[in-house]
Amino acid sequence: MADDRELQDAVARFVRAFGLHQPDRTPCGQPVPVSEAHALGELARDGALRQSDLAHRLRLEKSTTSRLVTQLINRGWAERTPAPGDGRGVLVQLTPQGVTAAARLAEARAKRFSAVLERVPEGERADVLRALTILTEAIDET
Repeated sequence: MADDRELQDAVARFVRAFGLHQPDRTPCGQPVPVSEAHALGELARDGALRQSDLAHRLRLEKSTTSRLVTQLINRGWAERTPAPGDGRGVLVQLTPQGVTAAARLAEARAKRFSAVLERVPEGERADVLRALTILTEAIDET
């Protein structure tokens, strides 16, 4: 039976193997901070989002998300606009350059995940995905 130390070791090995410990480079090898890559992905998927919704999705504090959005704006990848009907609300959306950057990251991500999945025996792929789902749900409950 696995114990908490084995889980810690396994997660640490996964984080290092996947490159998640490199804050200025995505696990797919792109020279973009991981937090920015996640924000680009959310905005590319759903279009304009309230900054507070982006914070919730990324599981970041509002102040951290505000700094993150400012970094995206400074790169020319995003812009803030007032939220319709809400004097204090702010929407964040990608610029055309941001759409291009998000597409580049999505392509690199797809290639990396495809290569990883090909190395998992076909009969075990569903088990791997199920294990990740179970682990994520367990984390969400803490």
